[in-house]
Amino acid sequence: MDPTLPQFHNITVNGLNISYVEAGSPDLPTILLWHGFPSSHNQFRDFIPLLSDEYHLVAPSYPGYGTSESPPNFKYTFASITTVMGAFLHALQITSYVSYIFDYGAPIALRLALENEHANKAIITQNGNAYIEGFGQEFWAPIFATWNTSDSPAAREALKDAYLNLDFTRAQYTTGVPEEDLKLINPNAYTYDFYTSTFGTAGQDRQLDLLYDYRTNVPLYPAFHEYFRKTQIPLLAVWGKGDPAFIPPGAEAFKKDLPKAQVSFVDSGHFALETQREEIAKRVRAFLKEIGYVGKGKDC
Repeated sequence: MDPTLPQFHNITVNGLNISYVEAGSPDLPTILLWHGFPSSHNQFRDFIPLLSDEYHLVAPSYPGYGTSESPPNFKYTFASITTVMGAFLHALQITSYVSYIFDYGAPIALRLALENEHANKAIITQNGNAYIEGFGQEFWAPIFATWNTSDSPAAREALKDAYLNLDFTRAQYTTGVPEEDLKLINPNAYTYDFYTSTFGTAGQDRQLDLLYDYRTNVPLYPAFHEYFRKTQIPLLAVWGKGDPAFIPPGAEAFKKDLPKAQVSFVDSGHFALETQREEIAKRVRAFLKEIGYVGKGKDC
């Protein structure tokens, strides 16, 4: 079998069935791909083959997303998901890697970095935020408001109406994308996201729990920033400049703690891989070669 082809797997971690996609020889340097809301490892379906000739890529789906298990008794918080993902890495014996962080994947990967700062060799952030400056106020204002309501039923209902519908999921993919590129977005992508992660009462409850719990990431920002300053980890930011959720100042902010960070933008929105994956893959390859993360196996 051609090792560069994506292979789809399941593994039981902490009693949960976790799905993941893997491509590239395990003898090559590893890149972990951390997906966002409301997607799954499916968001990397067309990106992985662009790098799997030189890298070992692994993309899990978190509990409650894609085809990973979604048990009703699981506590849908970023702390709980981070624990499961840490166990996932342990089960696969992945101990050295580069993190590609996006959206929800950013706080998950950075929480893991605080637990084991030596495992992470570099960060590629594609609209993966770690600074207050990165929040698009219009997008986040209704969510910020609920953080002051003790997760009341009325607040949850308001968020459900605004954020948990197919039209909103479609807008996450299309907002900020140049009109001439909209035809590059496969409607199956956002439709799959909605129906596997958000549809129905159980799916909505999971997503509402996490929208409310996102507030717990913000107090960790100073710890993330200290981790950056202490390690001076190589970082490439390549953000869709039209993303209304995580805006360009968030990408630029990494330079405050990582002066050597490489910050660039592509003409796209939140899910920039849908229209700019070839360009992003090109920048990722160049960055990783520049820092020497290529062709030396797992511990390079």
